[in-house]
Order: sequence, then structure tokens, then C-alpha cells
Amino acid sequence: MRWLIALIVTLVASSALAAEEPRELAIGGRVALGTLRLPAQSGPDVPLVLMTHGTLAHKDMETIQGLSKALAERGIATLAHNLVLGLDRRTGMYDCAKPHDYAPDDAIDEIAAWLSEARKTSSRIFVLGHSRGANQVSRYLVANPKAAIEGAILLAPATAGIETGLRAAYAETYGQPLTPLLENAEAAVSGGRGADWMSAPGFIYCRDAKVTMRAFAAFYHADRRQDTAALIADVSLPVLVLAAAQDKTVPDVAASFAPLVSRVGSRVRLETIDDADHFFRDLAAEDAADRIAGFIAEAR
Repeated sequence: MRWLIALIVTLVASSALAAEEPRELAIGGRVALGTLRLPAQSGPDVPLVLMTHGTLAHKDMETIQGLSKALAERGIATLAHNLVLGLDRRTGMYDCAKPHDYAPDDAIDEIAAWLSEARKTSSRIFVLGHSRGANQVSRYLVANPKAAIEGAILLAPATAGIETGLRAAYAETYGQPLTPLLENAEAAVSGGRGADWMSAPGFIYCRDAKVTMRAFAAFYHADRRQDTAALIADVSLPVLVLAAAQDKTVPDVAASFAPLVSRVGSRVRLETIDDADHFFRDLAAEDAADRIAGFIAEAR
């Protein structure tokens, strides 16, 4: 029965799509790729959600594409983009064998560029990020407090606890202690050698990685901005945080955001989707789309 429901939903969503258009932007000397999806009924005041994917992922992953199509069914446009991660015309998951030269803050300028592109289609703009992409969207919001954005949606956002856990588990995961590697990278950055390369036993999810000093230092240095809830405390927009009850990747979303919600009240809404895991697949995407559509309707 669930497969039949999913098939019906897919057919309805497909019939509701008026357009799916590729987009390209030149950002920092590289071409970034995006996809604009419009609902059947569209105009300059159609709400549009700019979507930023998670770690080493891409705009066509099931999480982003499935949610984008579900939102189109509900009359909401989306513009999903690939973070360049130092590459030209990047597609698909990042290849761990490639050298790594990117940092979380690189996304700030990319999100700004895609927001300018989004405004060519709609005057009502929302931003959405998944996992670490939610943290990067939050960094953009803090850096651009006057941006013309109506609200933000954080889907299973990365938390301070997850980043702390990854640092603590580095030696067990990759067979070498993190501290000497991080100290070496930070010293290189301080000495103006952030573009120098290092061989690391592991970087993020990649083993035996070639990575720049600036990238290694940016990802593993303890930074308050790795706490997405702390970032959201510093913005004034309405924010919807969607936690997944079955999330084993970032299981502490609700615990991380609950204190903030208790302080700021209705500006930050925290909701949990019972049947969702970290990637909000299938019917969980429909549930998430319903919550997002309700949030956008209330923003008018």
C-alpha cells in the first residue's frame, strides 16, 4: 500500500510541474550548477525556496530533489544549487580521490549569488539547508542580516555536538591523533600558507585525502559557528527547524534547538517528523513539504 501511495504522489507531483530549468552561475572563477523548479501556477509572487545540500552532496540527491518536487506540488518554486567545493561544473557526490580545497564559509558568497538569481523569478524568497548545508545557510544569515529573505528552513541541521563528536573520534576513525595535524594546519594558515597542501589520513568522510591547510583547519578547528542553534539565536527571521525522529546522523537536533525555542518563542519553530531519517525520503519528504508549506503560508 505504501508503494502505491508513493506512486500516486509521484504522478501528481509530476503533473503539477510546469517547468524544470537548468541554471548556471559563474562564482569565484568557477561555474556552479542549479535547477529551478516551478509549480504549474507561477508568477513573480510565487514563494521560492533556495535549497542548499549537505556535506559533499549535490542538488540532485534524493533529499533535495524529492522535497523540491513535493514543494512544487504545493505551489512553491525551488532553486537547488550545487556548492562548487573548489571544482568547475561539479555534479554528483564529491569524489574523495580529488584534492580538497574548500571551507564552510565559502558557501556564504555562493548562497548570495544564488539568491540574486532567485530574485529574477520571485519576490518572495526563503532559504533551506540540509545537514551541514543548514549550518552554512545560517552562516549566510548571520553575515547578511538585512537580506531580503522571508524565512529559513533548517532540515536536520548540523549541531555542535556532532562536530565535537567527529573531532573526538578522529583518531579512532583514521588511526592518527587530530591535534598534531590541526596544529600544523593552523600554523600554516597563520603564516600565510593556507593554500599549501597536506596529506591527511582522513578529511570529513574521506580517507587518505589531499587537502589544503586552510580547508583542514576550517573543518576541524572548534568554532562557535559550528553550533547552528547559536547562529540562529543571532538572526531575526522566522525559522522552521525540522528534526527527524529516526536520524542517526544528527540525532540531537531537537535537544540542540529546544533551549533556543524556549527563549525566543514563536520566531523559531521546532518540529519532529516521526518516520523520517536524516535524508527525509519518500513519504517523509511529503510530510516535510507539508510543514514547510504551512510555514510559508503563515509568513505572508
